[in-house]
Amino acid sequence: MLKFIFGPVGGYGAGFPFLLTVIITVIGMMSSVILFTYLGTYIREKWLRKIFKKKKTFTKRNRQFVAIWKKYGIKGVAFLTPILLTPIGGTLLLATYHTPKKLVLTYMLISAVAWSFILTALVYYAGDTIKSFIPEDTPHPEVFQYPE
Repeated sequence: MLKFIFGPVGGYGAGFPFLLTVIITVIGMMSSVILFTYLGTYIREKWLRKIFKKKKTFTKRNRQFVAIWKKYGIKGVAFLTPILLTPIGGTLLLATYHTPKKLVLTYMLISAVAWSFILTALVYYAGDTIKSFIPEDTPHPEVFQYPE
């Protein structure tokens, strides 16, 4: 839910099959997207304003978000969310601009599925490649015993 890349890396590390890793990654992103789509405005107005009082309106990060929004719109924000903005950040950005919830969910789902396949494939390929360089007789962490 917090960082998209943890899904593929965690799935590979746990030894899950490729497709299960993709599904878990999509579910993780979409659970935060659904949560923040329906509660984003409330969270931003009630909680974040109490936690972060009297901050500058035009910070460097806010300008970057506005630039992304103006340049790419909802499709661009959804596309960039898994790799640059995090699911929470992208969803809150879309909630800030009062994007229709149906569009947020649709474009975020498309983005989550596409990026999940891409990043899971890269992680699984890289992990298998790295494993091929490790000698067979190398002790695994759960087998290795530290000298006393």
